[in-house]
Amino acid sequence: MGNEYDQILTYHTETKHSLQRYARSAGFMDWQNQPSSFRFYQNAPRIELPLGTADPQGKHLDLFVRNNNQPLPFSRHSIGKFLELSLGLSAWKQSGGSKWVLRMNPSSGNLHPTESHLILPETNDLRRGIYHYNAFGHYLAERCILPEQAEKIWTTHYGTDGFFIALSSIFWRESWKYGERAFRYCHLDVGHALAALSFAANLLGWKISYLPSISDDDLEKLIGFDRTKWRSAEQDEVDCLCYVHSNQKEILPGSFPEKLLTLLSTLQIQGIPEPLSQEHIDWQIIEQVASATRKGTTDYEDIHLLSPPCYQFPDVTFSGAALIRRRRSGVDFDRGKSTMGLEKFLAMLAATLPCVKQAPFDIALSSPHINLLLFVHRVEGMAPGLYLLVRNQRDYKKLKDKFHSSFLWEKSCDELPLFLLMKKDMQFTAKEMSCGQDIAGDSTFSLAMLSFFDDIIAREPYHYKQLFWEAGIIGQVLYLQAEAYGFRGTGVGCFLDDSVHQLVGLQDLSFQSLYHFTVGYPLIDKRLQTLPAYHHLPDKFKEYGACS
Repeated sequence: MGNEYDQILTYHTETKHSLQRYARSAGFMDWQNQPSSFRFYQNAPRIELPLGTADPQGKHLDLFVRNNNQPLPFSRHSIGKFLELSLGLSAWKQSGGSKWVLRMNPSSGNLHPTESHLILPETNDLRRGIYHYNAFGHYLAERCILPEQAEKIWTTHYGTDGFFIALSSIFWRESWKYGERAFRYCHLDVGHALAALSFAANLLGWKISYLPSISDDDLEKLIGFDRTKWRSAEQDEVDCLCYVHSNQKEILPGSFPEKLLTLLSTLQIQGIPEPLSQEHIDWQIIEQVASATRKGTTDYEDIHLLSPPCYQFPDVTFSGAALIRRRRSGVDFDRGKSTMGLEKFLAMLAATLPCVKQAPFDIALSSPHINLLLFVHRVEGMAPGLYLLVRNQRDYKKLKDKFHSSFLWEKSCDELPLFLLMKKDMQFTAKEMSCGQDIAGDSTFSLAMLSFFDDIIAREPYHYKQLFWEAGIIGQVLYLQAEAYGFRGTGVGCFLDDSVHQLVGLQDLSFQSLYHFTVGYPLIDKRLQTLPAYHHLPDKFKEYGACS
């Protein structure tokens, strides 16, 4: 095992929370240096994207099932809608003199470290080029215009009617508040964003496919990061590259075309990143784990997904786009008064299973590595207790061997791999495991995401990041499903790592808890005023009509 493996384990161990000590952070909120949550590029031309146009008409189920929606042609309008429904703004909140903005994709602490970059083909109303998406102004910052040869290379390799989208992270946005644990949260947010992109693409009749063969070094060259003048501690770190294409085509990623990389890496990049903060705190441990998890050139791996589940989702009245727009993080639940129906509970879990031709897991990121440890409090027909949803059958025997021998392992559902481990009121335990946060116990159910861990990181260190991506993807599924069924979800990044492992009997690093989530009936703070997402851009609606 190499040095990278040791550095990752050091980071993962050092950044665990426990009753004895929490992971290190600044210890106070330095409001004077809170980083801007939006990236602006000076001297980069802006291409405005339409707002206020009609959303796609797909239903709740159309968020998940592929091939239900006819593909729209790529254009400034459709690409703008794709970005708006995935990474755009969802609303503003205001209380007294304070005002803050929410987005379609969830983020730890609403800090939004994730940025997106597009390589677009020539359309009737867009020039082929490399762009950065700015959600605040809903525009593309033009960083480079591409020669015609570039588009010819990628269409030869991937086919026509497609474009690239890359994600990157700004660690400082998270470490400003969360300190050394920020690396974890940034990559959870990458997963949230990937799922959001997958759902939005599906409503437009598109699909995103992860491109595994390109290295982090090459991705930096591809989108011009190696030629960008970054401020110290404020640079974007590349995460991944995906291809957006018609849902009626399957992309076999193969190797990334060397000619395209060579061509794009020689082009001049425009745009200087504006400062995010005046001062910074350097977290060396984050720099070390970021270096240890850098991805090299890798081969495409066979992805093992399940056949579509036979469990049918209950009908809901909201369209898919409406659910995306309605998604919020629950702040306070009704303290255990509400009960979730069994049908809705099982539908929420069914949507987290990694199935073929079902968003968002068919982006082909990897085979599933995460299983769900459930604290069930109030679900009709379910005894309160500790349950396990096995998302990868490979893990069933391993988990059974490593968990406490006293666990029941009773099958709780014919359609789903759901097992009752222990009958017990778990409200206090769930709260205690989630750093004492009431919402974990006041919910209808909460969960911990237990990931297959040690072996996969020893084999490929960069998978450490991807495990958090998978957890974030699951989180976004739960967010939308909770909203669909009249509840609300909340991702919980603060939990007592090893206390969770001790609860079930894990004594090594074979499985680790990476993310917690809780679902309950929300209590709405009526003191907060909700404002339209883009009310600060009134000029944009003169051409396109009122905001939807």
